[in-house]
Order: sequence, then C-alpha cells, then structure tokens
Amino acid sequence: MIVCALRVELHLPQVHSLKEKRAVIRPIIDGARHRYSVAVAETGHQDLWQRSEIGFAAIAASVGHVRDVLDGVERFVWSFPEVEVISMGRTWMDAEE
Repeated sequence: MIVCALRVELHLPQVHSLKEKRAVIRPIIDGARHRYSVAVAETGHQDLWQRSEIGFAAIAASVGHVRDVLDGVERFVWSFPEVEVISMGRTWMDAEE
C-alpha cells in the first residue's frame, strides 16, 4: 500500500473576505475530491483572507498510480487563474514498512 500527501500553498490576491475565500477554495476542494477521488481539506491559514493551504491524500497499490493521480490534482489546481500557487510538496509513505 502506497500513500502520498500533497500540500499546496496558495495566494488569493483578489479575495477580500473569508466568504470570498471560501467561494474560491470550494471549487478546488470539491472538484479534486470528485474528479480524482482523493481525500482533501483546507489544512492551514483558515483565518487569513488571501492565503490557503490545502492538503490532498491518495492511496493505491502502486507508486505509479498514486503519482498519476496527484499529477492530475496538481494540474487541476494550476488551472484556476484566480489563485497563485506559492509552493507544492509531496510526502510519500510506504505502509509495507
């Protein structure tokens, strides 16, 4: 069993309230969850208007499948012009250890 977590740090330059922030972040979270069947949540900066950290997790039997899924998630996040990606990082875990 292979598990990988993807952390995405975002800047939301056009957002001026937490309500606007949720309107921008919700399509990313819901879209990734439905399109790629990953676990996803806003994991940081919930109290800041123009920053967000979103965590995604994928699990599969092979590294290749997990990599393909998270590559798709990355492309999906980059497709939103209203957000600026500050950083992305993956943490791999092998449950066989």
